[in-house]
Amino acid sequence: MDISISQPALKWFINEMSVSDGDYIRFFVRYGGHGGAQVGFSLGVSSQDEPFEPVAKTTIDGVTFFVEKKDEWYFDGSDLHIKYSRKKEEIEFLLQ
Repeated sequence: MDISISQPALKWFINEMSVSDGDYIRFFVRYGGHGGAQVGFSLGVSSQDEPFEPVAKTTIDGVTFFVEKKDEWYFDGSDLHIKYSRKKEEIEFLLQ
């Protein structure tokens, strides 16, 4: 599993979540929401956790983005791509 983040999405994280060099962003499975890869679940985002048992991670401009092993099932072998939607003015998650 790989994680990729577009530059506009990175800029969103910096501006909206006030992350900077040395910070972490965790993508985790949460119950509820819509548009998820698994019915009844969606992705959550946290800047409060450091990697414990990451199954995937990438660092861009000093910010480490990661998914823990316990959430790997949600992705069903897909890679996570994060982009910014100018139309919606928010980030979007794509699994491919």
